[in-house]
Amino acid sequence: MKLSLTAIEGIPLIEPGDNLVEIILEGIHQSDEDILDKDILIIAQKIISKTENRYVELHSVTPSKEAEELAKEVDKDPRYVELVLRESREVVRKKPGVLIVEHKLGFVHANAGIDQSNIEHKNDNERVLLLPEDPDSSAEKIRLELKKRFNIDVGVIINDSVGRAWRNGTMGLAIGIAGMAALDDRTGSHDIFGRELKVTSAAVADELAAAASLIMGQTTEKTPVVLARGFHPAPVADNSETGIKPLIREKEMDLFR
Repeated sequence: MKLSLTAIEGIPLIEPGDNLVEIILEGIHQSDEDILDKDILIIAQKIISKTENRYVELHSVTPSKEAEELAKEVDKDPRYVELVLRESREVVRKKPGVLIVEHKLGFVHANAGIDQSNIEHKNDNERVLLLPEDPDSSAEKIRLELKKRFNIDVGVIINDSVGRAWRNGTMGLAIGIAGMAALDDRTGSHDIFGRELKVTSAAVADELAAAASLIMGQTTEKTPVVLARGFHPAPVADNSETGIKPLIREKEMDLFR
């Protein structure tokens, strides 16, 4: 197997309402590439959120009493904390400088994924960027548009940078998936010595998201789209859950919460 990852050049700063498919296709052309059947596009969450206008200006937010009290505990702007609470199901962990929550989408991560980096603050109004409302749907729209134009089946992964419970540093993680199975379940198959595998599932969407983030970068690289070629994940089975849900561990099975 040969896997190639190509950072797509020429992606401009994205504005709400931009036609992201057109922009990505132009970038692929500028990068002297074509998009082919079975390719996988890994797209940074931030540009998805920007096209969907997931901005919120902090001056428009009135923090609740709960947000004000929590903001003192974690040493954060009460307006920012209010948005985190609105986007979350529950607070999982907290300490000064750290606020870990379970997002409404099921992800457990810092600050409900709300970001302030690499976004323009217009008219001196400080603003933040929320996660897409439905990243799976966002990925599916892109997949269907490419299928309609070129009659090809591609996978689409929306990734985001997240921290991890047991290690320092951030890495790319899938938060939206279309056109491919999120997990490669090998339960019931056998290892090289013939031993049956009992609970072996590879989080292939997360692994691709992490690999792509290496060349996307985290600061000034401006390459939020990566074209992966050569990896052919299993198709989604007819009776399987689609999108990101198979990757999210149910709370009652989470031994660390």
